[in-house]
Amino acid sequence: MFKTKIVTILLFIAFGLSGQTIDAEIKALEKQIEQLSLQQEVLREKVETAKLSRIHQDLEAVGLPSENYIRHSALFLEYAEAYEQAKWVAHILTPDVIKGTAHRSNDFREDPLVKTGTAVEADYFLKYLQKDSTFKYDGFGFDRGHLAPSADFRWSKKALSESYFYSNMSPQRPEFNRESWAELEGTIRGYMQDHPTTQLYIVTGPVLKEGLPTIERSINKVAIPEMYFKVVLDLKAGKAIGFLMPNQKITYPLISFAKTIDEVEALTGLNFFNKIANEAEIESTLDKAHWLPDVVKGDVEPIYPPSLPAGHFNTVQAKQHAKANKEITVCGTVVSTRYSRSGNLWFNLDKKFPNQIFSFYISKKDLSNFSGNPEAEFAGKVVAVKGKVRPADEAVIMQLVREEHIALYERGSL
Repeated sequence: MFKTKIVTILLFIAFGLSGQTIDAEIKALEKQIEQLSLQQEVLREKVETAKLSRIHQDLEAVGLPSENYIRHSALFLEYAEAYEQAKWVAHILTPDVIKGTAHRSNDFREDPLVKTGTAVEADYFLKYLQKDSTFKYDGFGFDRGHLAPSADFRWSKKALSESYFYSNMSPQRPEFNRESWAELEGTIRGYMQDHPTTQLYIVTGPVLKEGLPTIERSINKVAIPEMYFKVVLDLKAGKAIGFLMPNQKITYPLISFAKTIDEVEALTGLNFFNKIANEAEIESTLDKAHWLPDVVKGDVEPIYPPSLPAGHFNTVQAKQHAKANKEITVCGTVVSTRYSRSGNLWFNLDKKFPNQIFSFYISKKDLSNFSGNPEAEFAGKVVAVKGKVRPADEAVIMQLVREEHIALYERGSL
C-alpha cells in the first residue's frame, strides 16, 4: 500500500511538471505569433507607404491640370477659395480596390492643408443637441458629395479617411449624388473587375464659373455647381473617356453624358494628362463600348430631343407622358425583339431587357394587320411609333394595332 502511494505521488509530480512544460510551450508559441502579427502589421504599413508614394509619382507623371495643388496621401487637389470647394481632384484607382475591405469612415472634417480654410459642417447642415442627448439635424438640401469617391480608397484606411476632407466635398443634390453620380462611380470601379492589371487615372471636379448660386444658409457661402466633370484614363490601353453631368435628377443613361477629354477641356479650361504620349489622339477619341458595359450589350443613346420634330419624343421623354392618356410619337432604335409565350411580338427601344426604358408590342391577334415580318423589318432600325404609353415598373410600354403606327425614322424625314 505504501509503495502504491509513492508511485502515485511520483506520477502526479511527473504529470504536473509535464503540464507546466506544455503550458510554457504554448505561451512561447503564442508570443511568437504575437510578434509575427506585429511584424506583419509593420510590413503592411511599409507596403501601403510604398504604394502611396507610387501614386504620387504616377499622378505627376501623366500631367495634372495645374502646378498649384495640394498633395494628400492618395489624392491631389487644387482648391478654389472663391467657391469653397476644389477646382479639381486627381486620384488613381488601383487594382487593390477589388480586394479592399475598408468601409466608410464618415469622419468629415476641414482640410488642414488648405491655408485659407475649407467649408465646414455648418455649410451643409446644423446639428442640435436635444434634451434626450440625441442630435437633430437641420439639412440645407444638399449632400456633401465626394469628388474622389471614398470607395475608390477602400484598400487604405488612411487614404479613405482623407477622402472625407471638406476640400473633397461639393454640394450635390441628393437625387443626383445618390443615383446617377453613384452609378458613374460604380461603373468606373466595375471597369477594374474586367481589367484587374491596370490602373485608372481620374480627375473630377465641379464646373465652376462666376455667378453660381450659393447654399443659402451656408456660413462660408459654398457655391452650388450646375454641372460636374469626370475624366478617366487607362494609360495601359491607351483609352480615355470624359463625362459632363448636370447637378440634378437624371433620367438619361450614362452613355448620354460621355464625352471626349477634349470636350471636357473645352468647357472647363483645364488641361488633363498633358504629359502622356499620344495625348492628342487619346483625348480626341471616344470609344464608348470600351468603357460602358451597356454599349457592349447593344444599348444605344436616346435620340437628342432638340433634333426631333414637334410632337415627337425620345424614349426617356416618353415616360413623362405615361399618365397623359393621349397618343404621342416616340422615336428610338430597336435594340432587341422577342415573342412572348402568348405570341405577342415585343420590341425594346434604346435599352435591352432587363434595363429597358421603353417597349412596344404587337399582340398576336393584331400581327395580321402588319404586312411582311415586322421583326425582321425593324430590328436594328430607328423607328417612330405612335400610340398611348402607360407605365410598367421602371419602363413604359405602348401597344401598336395598325401598321401605319410604325415607320422608319430618319432625321428630318418627319
